[in-house]
Amino acid sequence: MLCKQRSVMCYVLLPSCILFSTLFSVSSFDSNSQEIPTFGKYLVSLGSKRLLAENSGKYLVSSGAKRLLAENSGKYLVSSGVKRLLADNSGDYVSNSALILAEGRTYRKDPLNDFKRYTGGWNISEKHYWASVAYTGAPIFILAGIWFVVFGVCLVVIALYYCCCRRPPYGYSRIAYALSLILLILFTVAAIIGCIVLYTGQGKFHSSTSNTLDYVVDQANQTAENLKDVSEYLAAAKRIGVDQVFLPANVQTDIDEIQTKINSSATTLATRTADNSDDIKHLIDSVRLTLIILSAVMLLITFIGFVFSIFGMQSFVYILVIITWILVAGTFILCGVFLVLHNATADTCVAMNEWVQNPTAHTALDDILPCVENITAQETLNKTKEVTSQLVNVINQVITNVSNVNFSPVFVPLYYNQSGPLLPTLCNPFNPDLLERKCSSGEVDLNNATKVWKNFVCEVSSSGICITTGRLTPAIYNQMAAGVNVSYGLYHYGPFLVSLQDCSFVRQTFTDVHTTYCPGLRKYSRYIYIGLLLVSVAVMLSILFWVIYGRERRHRVYTKEHVPKPVGDFEQEKQT
Repeated sequence: MLCKQRSVMCYVLLPSCILFSTLFSVSSFDSNSQEIPTFGKYLVSLGSKRLLAENSGKYLVSSGAKRLLAENSGKYLVSSGVKRLLADNSGDYVSNSALILAEGRTYRKDPLNDFKRYTGGWNISEKHYWASVAYTGAPIFILAGIWFVVFGVCLVVIALYYCCCRRPPYGYSRIAYALSLILLILFTVAAIIGCIVLYTGQGKFHSSTSNTLDYVVDQANQTAENLKDVSEYLAAAKRIGVDQVFLPANVQTDIDEIQTKINSSATTLATRTADNSDDIKHLIDSVRLTLIILSAVMLLITFIGFVFSIFGMQSFVYILVIITWILVAGTFILCGVFLVLHNATADTCVAMNEWVQNPTAHTALDDILPCVENITAQETLNKTKEVTSQLVNVINQVITNVSNVNFSPVFVPLYYNQSGPLLPTLCNPFNPDLLERKCSSGEVDLNNATKVWKNFVCEVSSSGICITTGRLTPAIYNQMAAGVNVSYGLYHYGPFLVSLQDCSFVRQTFTDVHTTYCPGLRKYSRYIYIGLLLVSVAVMLSILFWVIYGRERRHRVYTKEHVPKPVGDFEQEKQT
C-alpha cells in the first residue's frame, strides 16, 4: 500500500517539477539578450532619400535613402544606397567588413554549418545569421514536438485501454486526491497569470511597435517633404526675374535635370513608405489580434476544464483535452517564434548602436544605408548652392547696374527716377568655388535683406516712375524679395542635403530608436514569449491534472459507494 501511495505521489509531483524546471531555464533561451530588440528585420534604417528594394518579405526599415534599388523576391521597405553584399564562401560565412556588428550577441551555433559557432555578426542578408537566430528557439520547438507526439501517443494508448481492457476502479489515496486537487488549482492559477501577462505584454508590445513604426514613417515623410520643398524652390528659381534679368540658360537646364531626380526620389519614397507602412500596420494588428484571441481562448479553456474536472464531467474533459493538446503545441511554437523575433530585433538594436559609434567603418549596414556613393544628394547640394549664388548675382546685377545708377530720362526702361541713398547689395553666401563665405561690410544677408530694402521703395506714378525718393519701385522690390526668399529657402535646406550625404540623419535616427524605442520593444517582446511559455506549460500540466484529478475523484466516489463500511459505522447508523 505504501508503494502504491509513493507511486501515485510521483506521478502527481512530477509535472510540478517539469513546470519549475522549465520556467527556471527560460532565461537561457534569451540568447545573451544584452541590448534592445527592434522588431527583427523590420527596423533597420531610417530617413534615407530613397528606399532599397524588396527582398523576401515586407519590412519597413528605412526612410529617406538615396536611391530605390531593385526588387528581389518580396517586399522590404528598407533603405537605399546599397553598396555591397557580404560574401558566402563555400558554405561558410566570411565577412569582409572592417567592423562586425553585434559580434558578441550573434556568437551562436549555426545549424547550416555543422553547428559551428556563427562569427559573421549581424547581417540580415546572410542566411547563416538567420539560421543561428532561429536556432535560439530550438528548445521550445523541440518541446512542442515532444509534447505533441508523446501526449498524442498517450491519448491513443489510453483510448485503447478503455475500449479493450476497461476494469472497475480500485481504491484511491487521500493524499493523491488532495495533492491532485491542490496542483490542479495551482496550475490553473498559473495559466490565468500567464494569460494576463500575455495580454498585458501584447498590448504594450503593440503600442511600442506602432510608436516605432510611426517614428520611422514620420522620418520618411519629413525627408520626402524636404526633397519636394527643395524641388519647388528650384522650380521657383527658374521663374525668378528681376527687371527682366533671369538665371543663365545652362543653369535653368541643370535645374530641370536635378528636379527630375529629386521628384522621382521624393515620390518613390512617399509612395513606398505609405504602402509598406500600411502592410506592416496590418501585420502588427494581426499579431495583436492573434495574441488576444489566444490568451482569451486559453483562459476560457483553462477555466472550463477546471470546472468540468471539479464537477466530474469526464466526457467534456476528454473533449477539452484533445482540443487543448493541439492548442498547447501551437502555443509552444508561437512562443519559439517570438523568442527568435526577440533575439533578432535585439541584435538589430545592438548593431545600430555600434554603427552609430563607428559610422565610417564598412559594415553589413552598408547594404541598406545611403552613406556611400550618394551621388544624387551631392548633385542636389551642389546645384542648390550654385542656384543660390546665381540668384544673388542676378539681384546684385540689378542693384549695381540699374537701381544704384542715376540714369537720364532718355534711358527708358532703365530710368524710373531712382534717387536717394545707394541700395546695399545682397551678401552672397558662397564663393565662386561654392565654399562658404562671410558677408562684407555694407552687404545685407538673406535674413534681413527684404526689411532693409523696403526702406528704399518709392511711390510710383501710373507710368511706373518714382514720384518720391527711392531706389526701387514696388514691382522691382517684389521681384527682388521673391529672389531672396527662394535663395534663402535653398540655402536653408543645405544642411538637410548635407545630412543626406554624410548620413548624420541616420546616426541621429538610430540613436533615437536605440535610446527611446528599443528598451520598450525588448521589454514587451520578452513579456510576450514568457507569457506564452507560462501559458503553454501551465495549461499542459492542467490537462494532466484534469485527467489525474478526474481519475482520483472517480475512484473516491466508487470507493464510497462499493466498499463495505466498518462494523462501527453500521452500529452508529442503527443508533441514529
